[in-house]
Amino acid sequence: MKPSNATHRPLAYKDEQFLDSDEARPLRILAEYLEPLQIFCRERIHDTIVFFGSARLIPGGPLGRYYEEARELARLITAWSKSLPSNAHRYIICSGGGGGIMEAANRGASEAGGRTIGLNIGLPHEQRPNPYITRELLIEFRYFFMRKLWFAHLARALVVFPGGFGTLDEMFEILTLEQTRKLDRSIAIVLYGSSYWKEIINFEALVRHGTISREDLDLFQFADDPASALRMLQQRLTAAPEEGMPAFAHSRTRRQQHG
Repeated sequence: MKPSNATHRPLAYKDEQFLDSDEARPLRILAEYLEPLQIFCRERIHDTIVFFGSARLIPGGPLGRYYEEARELARLITAWSKSLPSNAHRYIICSGGGGGIMEAANRGASEAGGRTIGLNIGLPHEQRPNPYITRELLIEFRYFFMRKLWFAHLARALVVFPGGFGTLDEMFEILTLEQTRKLDRSIAIVLYGSSYWKEIINFEALVRHGTISREDLDLFQFADDPASALRMLQQRLTAAPEEGMPAFAHSRTRRQQHG
């Protein structure tokens, strides 16, 4: 018999047409959990300090001073982190991987000789990763919700610089986790630029209308200069080495929350 000229279909997990289909969406979502998990374990990333803020803030532009202050704060945090007595890579600066405040954070950490993470997202207008991210710690995401999960998963602290819709979305995600005590460890939250935040969000009105408790205002602090922000973080973060790596945030059950 003559050999058949029919071509065989590739295995399903090697079939790019299938993997890009609607039916394979659950596989893509799972991959955006498992690949970062593999990378952080391999690179011994123990915990992170996440910077949020606008991609539109550039030196010399409106609110441009925040670019340089984010850069300086990331540099100070990284220098402090490198001095800690631990074999794990602790308090690594993590950003959304793009420009503006994200670039400033990665840039400051890189200038201090540290490794730095970028969790980039593919957008219609194409957000390009900034050049200061440690190459092996640049992770690309398709889904916003999986990217947000990884912001929270290893975070020990959050520093939020002035930003727009995306920054507000990410900030309130972490604030909600803190308010509801959904995680079994606390995340220190610093809102950088008190005049900006107090203008665009009337936190006192939320208390007055009864939509949050007065105690909820203790979930975050305001800072207006890099040195003060660093002190706030150092007061909340332990300098002692921790066991286990990476130390993921475990979700608390209702029984644990009320027990």
